[in-house]
Amino acid sequence: MSEVQEKNVQADGTHLTKGDRISTWWRSTFLQAAWNYERMQNVGWAYAMVPTIKRLYQSKDERAAALKRHLEFFNTHPYVASPVLGVEMALEEQRANGQTAIDDETINGVKVGMMGPLAGVGDPIWWGTVRPVLGAFCAGMAQSGQILGPIIFFFAWNIARMAFLWYTQELGYREGTNITENMAGGMMQKITTGASILGMFIMGVLVPRWTTMNFPMVISKVKMQEGAYVDTNALAKMINSGDLSGDQLAKVIGNIQSGQNIGLWKVTTLQDTLNQLIPGLAPLLMMFIVLWLLRKNVSPITIIFGLFAVGIAAYALGIMA
Repeated sequence: MSEVQEKNVQADGTHLTKGDRISTWWRSTFLQAAWNYERMQNVGWAYAMVPTIKRLYQSKDERAAALKRHLEFFNTHPYVASPVLGVEMALEEQRANGQTAIDDETINGVKVGMMGPLAGVGDPIWWGTVRPVLGAFCAGMAQSGQILGPIIFFFAWNIARMAFLWYTQELGYREGTNITENMAGGMMQKITTGASILGMFIMGVLVPRWTTMNFPMVISKVKMQEGAYVDTNALAKMINSGDLSGDQLAKVIGNIQSGQNIGLWKVTTLQDTLNQLIPGLAPLLMMFIVLWLLRKNVSPITIIFGLFAVGIAAYALGIMA
């Protein structure tokens, strides 16, 4: 809303300015600063609503009553609380301008009704998709020695977070109670499903990259025919006697590059077989096993210690390295 439009609106009653909404947006970043076990995010929520209450209500009693109704129980994903804030700001604005149908129960009912569905959306989008993908990208940069890795993560994460808070708050304020109709129409379920699918797809791509599994167990050992392999013993003798020429060395390198076996015996390991089937198959299978265990309500701590035990036992038996 432009400044001219805001002035025209204010002529018809008391309305929130852009400055009020910016102040609420900034305060919403501290939603969990006073988290408590009784009403959870209620103190941070009331703190964010203070600019709205000060703008719309002039008397001390009205402000106290408004602050009291916003100290009721509230808990949702901290980043998706902003559209609820926007809707509540619109409701308070309507109430302050004389709409008697909007009472305390209506305001609290809308807040409680929105926080549940939005909590289910926030986790798969932010914790299950954005943070793992951005973190994996920046961690890869950091592992390669680039100092920009953590810097990019800090700025990209906070820019995305703050932009999301602002635009969703404005959406809630602009749409008012109409946004609850979209939620009831299945929009939240579609967003949640889409975010979950995207998150699983990204994690499936990242697992083979960040998980290293090696199976050196020998499956077969075949003796090669003469001329079908690079004779390392003869090569060593030529090097020690000084008889190895540049042309001979280039020929040996070419034979190796063309796929000739190094040494008399061709050894095939379990890892070679897995790589021929699907590279990264073992880490992917491990991910599916872990997900299956999680769906069976197995504790993550139990899974972690179980992986340690399996890895140690497989190493002792020569299956893994």
